[in-house]
Amino acid sequence: MKKTILITGASSGFGLMLATMLHKQGHNVIGTSRNPEKFTGKVPFELLRLDIDDDASIRSFPNELFRRVQKLDVLVNNAGYMLTGLAEETPLEAARQQFETNFWGTVKVTNAILPHFRRQRFGKIITVSSIVALIGPPNLSFYTASKHAVEGYFKSLRFELSPLNIKVSMVEPVWFKTNLGANSVKANSGSIGEYDAYRRKADAATKKGIDEAESPDAVVKKIAELIDAKDPQFSNPVGKMVGVFLFLQKYAPKVFENSILKSVANAA
Repeated sequence: MKKTILITGASSGFGLMLATMLHKQGHNVIGTSRNPEKFTGKVPFELLRLDIDDDASIRSFPNELFRRVQKLDVLVNNAGYMLTGLAEETPLEAARQQFETNFWGTVKVTNAILPHFRRQRFGKIITVSSIVALIGPPNLSFYTASKHAVEGYFKSLRFELSPLNIKVSMVEPVWFKTNLGANSVKANSGSIGEYDAYRRKADAATKKGIDEAESPDAVVKKIAELIDAKDPQFSNPVGKMVGVFLFLQKYAPKVFENSILKSVANAA
């Protein structure tokens, strides 16, 4: 059955791939972008303006959306960015902004759509998180923390929405080839000399992970499966090695930790 699907951050990366595929399948896809005019004639689906860092933009968005559609079946929270850097060297303002976008922006958009889902007594909320929310690698402390926060918020929210027939799911990809790395913000001040050698290796390890990332097709496929699923599960890690990572973390934590330490130590 064809659905009406809202995808935030649909002008690039996972969002663009997913929106394009779903549009081709015949779904009514509405994407969002901070600057939709830049993509006029370049995407096959409709793009609406939404800045998840701007409260006024979020408040006005539902009126704009529901002038175009009468019902909404699925919200895909995809907008966000990645902040890299060692924890102690990351300026707190940069860390706060990471949370403003990845956590609070996602929460505010969800809250803006929830009244409609409650009135119609159905809906799905699918949020693109990250494997870092389940693991916590170095050099991504505040990105990891923001994704942990998102996971915790939706873990609780899913129980509250269950009586209203509103389903909540997370997708936790490993590294995939999107513009996430290219658009990441590097926050290291480089001000602590004791970290100099480690910082170089950690940066190299992060870059290696991005450069050797998998094709994003698996993530898009997983989200599409969740959209179609009658009763989707909450947590959905995606990636070739993700099962190994999670198994080792749970049942062989020392082996897991040593593998992370080794990956940094061996980085060029």
